[in-house]
Amino acid sequence: MTDPLQGWQPAPAGHKHVVSVSLGGSARNARETTTVLGQPFIIERIGTDGDAKKMAALFQALDGRVDAFGLGGADLYLLAGGKRYTFTNVRKLVAGARITPVLDGSGLKNTLERDAIAQLDPVLNWRTQKVLMVSAVDRFGMAEALAGHGADMVFGDIVFGLNVDRPLRSITSLQRVARLILPALTRLPQDWFYPTGAKQDTSVQGKGTRYYAWADVIAGDTLYVKRYAPQDLTGKTILTQTITQADRDWMKARGVARLITTTPRMGSRNFATNVLEAMFVALSGKREALTGPEYLEYIRQVGFKPEINEL
Repeated sequence: MTDPLQGWQPAPAGHKHVVSVSLGGSARNARETTTVLGQPFIIERIGTDGDAKKMAALFQALDGRVDAFGLGGADLYLLAGGKRYTFTNVRKLVAGARITPVLDGSGLKNTLERDAIAQLDPVLNWRTQKVLMVSAVDRFGMAEALAGHGADMVFGDIVFGLNVDRPLRSITSLQRVARLILPALTRLPQDWFYPTGAKQDTSVQGKGTRYYAWADVIAGDTLYVKRYAPQDLTGKTILTQTITQADRDWMKARGVARLITTTPRMGSRNFATNVLEAMFVALSGKREALTGPEYLEYIRQVGFKPEINEL
């Protein structure tokens, strides 16, 4: 393997440095300079095109050289129904990070995204909306918040993740399925059910396509939403987080009317929750994930709010 840090540059003096190492495509790489609460940051994303060995090598090579890692294109943990489930194979990929903390965004999803749903209620009136969450177990906080605000829900975890036409329509059924399948699911390679590498650039249609037509709002991870989307999304609203200009162009081409991001734009893009979670941990000076109230306090201080873009 070539030097994983070939061409990489550390942050200038006085900056904190957050690096998101992702199983996703390198075409989505970015490096931005920003200031948060008076602290200058370098925010960086390095994709490995689905190469797990390269990902593991990057975590090891950058350990101790940056302030916090984000984990992209994979989840280390899933938080569902008050329990935390760990992906055993992903834990091995990040094992080389012994000094620098690794954040996968699960803590921020459970706080920032719940908060975003509440803030959006006066605009969207969730009780009037039909919402498809393509995958809900990786954004359980958003799922609970949407259900709690009275949206007409379809959770597509079984439909899209397991290719079985069994939509879940209540948070109770989602909790039941999570308890049943997550202990086994988290022992499998994550690329069995989440697009990595070249899969991120292709779409497939099947049993779940008709639920896109039913929905007013399609919510969830950008790549997962794109993976199973039909050609025609005229008039739809997409609620997601990580967005590049290419994603915006894709949505416009398919007729999406409105894009809502739960994370703010920083420079040329909206970074994922794993990046923002790593940023807050770096700000705190701690070497571990923060608590929910601590994340919310930073969200309030920074003034993060969902962004609404009429396309």
